[in-house]
Amino acid sequence: MRGGIAGAAEERDALGAAAPRSGAGGRPGHIPASSPGSCLLRSRLLGHVKSLGRLRLRRRRSTAGCCGSSAGAEPPAPGTAPRRRRGKMASRRLLLLVLGLLSYPGVSGISIETDNKNVKAEEFKEAILSCKHKFSKGMSLRIEWKKIQPQGVSFVYYNSEFTGDLQGRAEMLNTGIRIRNVTRRDSGTYRCEVSAKSEEGQRLGEATITLTVLVAPTTPVCEVPSSAMTGTVVQMSCKETEGSPPSEYQWYKNGVALLEKTGTGSARAANITYTMNRKSGTLLFNTVTKNDTGEYFCEASNGIGLSQKCSVKRMQVDDLNVSGIIVAVVIVALVMVLCGLGVFYAQKKGYFAKRRRTINLQVKRISSIPSPLSFRRFQPL
Repeated sequence: MRGGIAGAAEERDALGAAAPRSGAGGRPGHIPASSPGSCLLRSRLLGHVKSLGRLRLRRRRSTAGCCGSSAGAEPPAPGTAPRRRRGKMASRRLLLLVLGLLSYPGVSGISIETDNKNVKAEEFKEAILSCKHKFSKGMSLRIEWKKIQPQGVSFVYYNSEFTGDLQGRAEMLNTGIRIRNVTRRDSGTYRCEVSAKSEEGQRLGEATITLTVLVAPTTPVCEVPSSAMTGTVVQMSCKETEGSPPSEYQWYKNGVALLEKTGTGSARAANITYTMNRKSGTLLFNTVTKNDTGEYFCEASNGIGLSQKCSVKRMQVDDLNVSGIIVAVVIVALVMVLCGLGVFYAQKKGYFAKRRRTINLQVKRISSIPSPLSFRRFQPL
């Protein structure tokens, strides 16, 4: 059925120029039933319906009945009269429905233009969302703006009023919007919808615009170890999460910007022993040396507003004192040996045996003393 209706609509557009228009009281675009164009439209509509298998009537008979042709129809086969009547009724209903729809003004698209589909504006400044059309000033227009979000579509401008977050800080520029004091919450996709009534019928059009609010970076958080041993792996980190677009990071040592390890130029000549990632903000030392001792800080920037830096932190790198460790180990070993010799000498002289006998005598003496409770038990009443 959709194919038949689409074909009939195409035929109606093709015959619109040849078909007579209605009078002052009729509707624009209506094709009278008695016109030759209407007759030909009906005949071709029946041809579309027959191609879908919904009619059993022949095209010659439908054309003759509609246009007044003298050609007769073929006699029906025996037993096909009920089926033919049902097909005829269905064709009439479909024909009336399609012709009724075609008699009303159509709905067509209109051209909507915008100066910039991807608008970028700094936070707390203004942004203009352009939406232009080519209608005359005397036409009746209906303008709506909507914001497309993951959770659904919400109205921004409806019934000649701004709603939601834009209320009180936005104004119309013809059919466009000027937003004052934009915030990061205003970022998103907006849709301009314009509808107008014309002699051809209702016209609709829309344009989609993406607004990106640029946000300056905040003070980054830096992690720098206070001390490290030579030859060990050390990693420093720097991060901030407010900037839009995402910030890039630059590390400094003693107030001088560190070079990236690119393998060419001055970075290669400096024999750099670290790797700096400007995207993630990490500074990695595979093996630190005493020369890496110094004061470090990081700076975040994304081209919006002023760059921000963290507080300065010092890292002290010390050599591993092997000789001191050896001396300490020798001293501990000597102390343990002397303690062992003392214990062995005391055990050989019998100091531990005498002490054990003294303890046993004291235990026996204490156990031989009668308890006060025993005297109370045998006293006469």
